[in-house]
Amino acid sequence: MVRAAVLPAVNAPLQVAEIDLPDPGPGQVRVKLAAAGVCHSDLSLSNGTLRQPVPAVLGHEGAGTVTAVGPGVTTVAPGDPVVLNWAPSCGDCHFCGLAEPWLCANAGAAANAPYATLAADGSALHPGLGTAAFAEETVVAAHAALPLPDGVPLTDAALLGCAVLTGWGAIHHSAAVRPGESVVVLGVGGVGLATLQAARIAGAGTIVAVDVSPAKEELARAAGATEFLIAGEDTAKRVRRLTGGVGADVAVECVGRADTIRTAWSATRRGGRTTVVGIGGQDQQVSFSALELFYFGRTLSGCVYGNSDPARDLPVVAGHVRSGALDLSALVTDRIGLDDIPAAFEAMVAGKGGRSLVVF
Repeated sequence: MVRAAVLPAVNAPLQVAEIDLPDPGPGQVRVKLAAAGVCHSDLSLSNGTLRQPVPAVLGHEGAGTVTAVGPGVTTVAPGDPVVLNWAPSCGDCHFCGLAEPWLCANAGAAANAPYATLAADGSALHPGLGTAAFAEETVVAAHAALPLPDGVPLTDAALLGCAVLTGWGAIHHSAAVRPGESVVVLGVGGVGLATLQAARIAGAGTIVAVDVSPAKEELARAAGATEFLIAGEDTAKRVRRLTGGVGADVAVECVGRADTIRTAWSATRRGGRTTVVGIGGQDQQVSFSALELFYFGRTLSGCVYGNSDPARDLPVVAGHVRSGALDLSALVTDRIGLDDIPAAFEAMVAGKGGRSLVVF
């Protein structure tokens, strides 16, 4: 038996229950979780913003130790520490052929197939985003379990599975920040904190953090922000004042709301880059005039999983962790248990704290 946080239906409260996991089949591995991060995407899955078959075990940002492997698995072995990859690329689709694995057409396939059963009644359970990390153990495809590079603490390594790769990729891949450039980051949650650290590592000059909560200032400055602003109607004007009157070279939106996306765009200088990391609902509509699109010459781009290739980027990020340049523990404001996940969801809705980390 394995304890897990189960989402019985969309918009229903999570329920901690015992589940039955099968032995890993061909091409699969079983992983004993050390920790799992509570990400805003999990909240979006629970409320229907993102589609997920239910009932399901959520959680997609995790790390642990392989306990068993199925037939044909050669990439990892029992005893290996691994990071879960919630978007493993197939290597065969159109986007993988373009060397854009973050857009893989088949990355989400595992979420649609039952992977375990509820111990109480035998009902089928789906794995949230294919990983089901809100559980003591999980079974995933072998290519969804990436070997953890040496020198990274296993518990904190869970953050590499989403927040860190997303924030790192937003800065280094999507926005391609150059040394000395100014950066504004809107939203100082787990991903925002990772983005601030990535901007600092990239050598950005002025780094402005924006959030609705004054309590986030200490976290933001510790992550690398040189300036901190409380979000308001004049946020873009204040960013321009902090960047020589022209606006930031790069703006990264980590909230997923129409108003913050619009603010990020307006805070970007002419010819600058606006990168949207936050996941918003279909009802969040952003408007631009044809004239401003022409006049400002800005680039507006979405950013999926940091436009990262986890197999390529994980060793690079791990190197910064080992050197001390990237502090994973600085992203975590609460270390919790499975029963505390609903409260962590409420904290995210209220805009409180950084990352909550479920420690097993």
